[in-house]
This record gives sequence, C-alpha cells and structure tokens, in this order.
Amino acid sequence: MGASLQPVVEPLGEDERARIAAALAALGAEGVEVDDLHSLGAGLDRAYASWSEAPEGARPDHAAVVERYALGIGEHLDRHTDLDWQVVTDVFGTDLALTEGFKGSFVVVPHNLVAGRWMRGETGWVEPVVGHIVRRRNRR
Repeated sequence: MGASLQPVVEPLGEDERARIAAALAALGAEGVEVDDLHSLGAGLDRAYASWSEAPEGARPDHAAVVERYALGIGEHLDRHTDLDWQVVTDVFGTDLALTEGFKGSFVVVPHNLVAGRWMRGETGWVEPVVGHIVRRRNRR
C-alpha cells in the first residue's frame, strides 16, 4: 500500500524552533531584516555572489547559507501571512514548512524555494516570488 498523498502536519518541536532561532540570529548578524523582503532578497543575492565568486576550495558551506535564508523566508511568511510554521511529512519526506493550521492543503517548503534557485544561480527572485505568496495569503 502506498503512502498517502495527504500531508501529515505536526507542530514544531524544540529542535525546529532552535533551528529557526539560530537562522534568524545569523541573518541579523549579516544585517538582514526578516520583515523586509528587499533586505532578505539582497542578502541572499549577496551571499550567492560571494559564494559563486570564491574559489571552489574556499567557498562557505552552501547548505548552511540555503538553510539560513530558507528559514528567514519561512519566518517572513509566518509573520506576514495566514500560514504557520509546521513540520510537514508527505510522499517526498519531512520538512519544515508553512501551511494553513493542520489542514496541509496549501504548503510552502522554503528550503525548496531557495535550494532550487541556488542550484540554478537565480538572483532577484525573493521579492517577486515571496511577495506573491504574501499578497495571496495576507492575514490582513
């Protein structure tokens, strides 16, 4: 019997909350303001440019950069939309994601947003993409 296509949604635990807090602290240390999409996007673009311009052996761990900005984008969505942080398990695995309460009918996985674009070298996408989600899912 195959796995259900309906995601299983669970609340964050202490480990997930600690990951988010660490990412927010690291972004703050970089001067990135999580409530400002321009700041988030500019920070990510700077981080990518710095990483891609560095000699391969001197590059920082790109997974850590992706993690930091994915969690920053997720926190932005948590603060500015009707979506909330959850742990979501579906046929693709378990991720920190944002969804509507425990329904799981609309799911945003910030790591997927950032990692795919990082691999393609895309820049300038945070404001239009995340801004679109905010406009569609605005709490106000």
